[in-house]
Amino acid sequence: MVKTIEWRDGKGVMLDQSRLPLEVRFIECTDCHMVADGIKKLWIKGAPAIGIAAAMGIALGAQDIKAESFDEFTKQIEPIIKMMLSTRPTAVNISWATGRIERLLLANKERPIDRLKELLIYEANKILEEDIEVNKAIGRWGSEFIKDGDTILTHCNAGSLATGGHGTATAPLLIATEQGKRIQVIAGETRPVLQGARLTSWELIQAGIPVTLITDSTAGALMKNEMIDLVIVGTDRTTKNGDVANKIGTYTIAVLCKEHNIPFYVAAPLSSIDFGMHSGDLIPIEERHPDEVTTIWGHRVVPEGVNVINLSFDVTPANYVASFFTEKGAFRPMDIKKLMRADIDIESLRLKGI
Repeated sequence: MVKTIEWRDGKGVMLDQSRLPLEVRFIECTDCHMVADGIKKLWIKGAPAIGIAAAMGIALGAQDIKAESFDEFTKQIEPIIKMMLSTRPTAVNISWATGRIERLLLANKERPIDRLKELLIYEANKILEEDIEVNKAIGRWGSEFIKDGDTILTHCNAGSLATGGHGTATAPLLIATEQGKRIQVIAGETRPVLQGARLTSWELIQAGIPVTLITDSTAGALMKNEMIDLVIVGTDRTTKNGDVANKIGTYTIAVLCKEHNIPFYVAAPLSSIDFGMHSGDLIPIEERHPDEVTTIWGHRVVPEGVNVINLSFDVTPANYVASFFTEKGAFRPMDIKKLMRADIDIESLRLKGI
């Protein structure tokens, strides 16, 4: 499995996903500005992966800080945190990771500055390691909902490239295959950046899982012809009521699933659930540059002067989601808000596979 991101020799090293599948190139980020650029320019993508990248970016930036006191240190690190938060506003994992960094600093405010710098590197690596284990747990729970012979549709990329490793939406596919289940995967191309065509199909081929690529608008026809058994997608932010922000086109697929009685599942690590946001209506939706739509590999393919709406995400209401696959189990949307309550018996909420 290709590593998406790692800390190596005092640098944050990330796979440049913008060049896949034609070229496998790694970029050594030597400062926090390079990491922020990498997130914005989609060298690295996927909610969990960019949360990891943000933590590494903060750790990188901290190494260059000259400070004698904790207050002086935090004053200088605050702009770095704000820079990371501004890179991709829809994905909640960045704010989750930066919040974790801020709590770590407060808990260690009496320690020497050099020790704080070391702790930031340690915490970034810990976030990476924990993410890999979370993904494997999501895979184990999600695989219970996959039967031998199933054909699964996925949209965008929520594989190992979008995480620390193993992926979220693809983790159940990997685990099901390891269990001996014979499955087929259909990947939507995911316009305009083609994450499904370039990344998901590449990953699944590497894993030895049969994958068929379709244009995004083909999904409905396949559902009508009973060629899809279930759908599994990832999420960049899920709100307390179970609404899901994911790559543009996800809402369309969810509506089609409801029309054709096909279960629509969301792989959602708890770090991607915003328990402080009550509704998907409140999620900021990133709009990216028109060039992503008007050009392909640098070549313009539409007339000059045309207007473009290039929304990067859409929001799927909770009532379209059959269940969420998390590291703690599979849960109905109405049970998501209960997961953080200490008095809740998690076992009583868990759903079992069909």
